[in-house]
Amino acid sequence: MKVQKGDTVAVRYTGRLDSGDVFDSNAESGEPLEFQVGAGHVIPGFDTAVMGLAKGESRTIRIPPEEAYGPRDERLVTKLDRSLFEGGEISIGQHLDLEDEGGNVYHADVVDFDDRSVTVDLNHHLAGQALTFDIMVESIERA
Repeated sequence: MKVQKGDTVAVRYTGRLDSGDVFDSNAESGEPLEFQVGAGHVIPGFDTAVMGLAKGESRTIRIPPEEAYGPRDERLVTKLDRSLFEGGEISIGQHLDLEDEGGNVYHADVVDFDDRSVTVDLNHHLAGQALTFDIMVESIERA
């Protein structure tokens, strides 16, 4: 049986950047990643990568940014008034969850700050990067 859209799969994977640095892996420990293929639970290129594989089969695939976390958008780097962070410690590289008036939560990284403002980057930390995955299918459940 080969993976088709709608199947639930369990996979082991290692994700690497073009530099060769590993950014995520469950290949050696932890639980396999389970998801329904085509349901939008993983990046589009990962969904595509498992299609057609059988249980026990593996594949290495390089996913371009457009099929991963998208291109980097410099408009998502913005300065916010420092008063919004009253009482909180701020440091470069700090990960923040910011909430707007509508209750929407945005993940941001602090890239700069001074006495008047905090500059945050709302891009996903892997935006603009191609991702290479070694993927092995452990199980397939037909919908």
